[in-house]
Amino acid sequence: MKIISKIVEIHIFREKGNKLQFLLLKRGANEIYPGLWQMVSGKIRKKEKAYLTAIREMKEETNLTPVKLWVAPNINSFYDPLSDSVTIIPVFAALVDSKNVVKISNEHSEFRWVFISEAKKKLAWEGQRKSIDIISQYYLKQKNFLDFVQMEKVTSDK
Repeated sequence: MKIISKIVEIHIFREKGNKLQFLLLKRGANEIYPGLWQMVSGKIRKKEKAYLTAIREMKEETNLTPVKLWVAPNINSFYDPLSDSVTIIPVFAALVDSKNVVKISNEHSEFRWVFISEAKKKLAWEGQRKSIDIISQYYLKQKNFLDFVQMEKVTSDK
């Protein structure tokens, strides 16, 4: 069995008053898992750093750029019986400016900004829901129970 890491997961959120809204995207009809609601995700290119993949995928799938980007202290994973492999997925949290306009790619059919409870209802996998909890607790509790690693440089100009 192989263990691989070739995908990233990015939970994009914005502040709405004293609450958070998460951006969810609905997968298009021609994609794997059509109609599934998800956060931004994507494949890491050869020799690309995972956090740069997160920034690139955000831009490609939503036309958004993070104001701040963190590595969330959660790793998602899944087993693929066809390849007999386990995929390990680093999780990122991206704060965006609430004034920015979302423009989705053709991979998705629609998007929604949703509050925490709705995000957790729409996401299919437990690890994704756990990431929402970790990110919102961290951000709303003013960073007093975890020390997220913030990526200082959030441009992918390299």
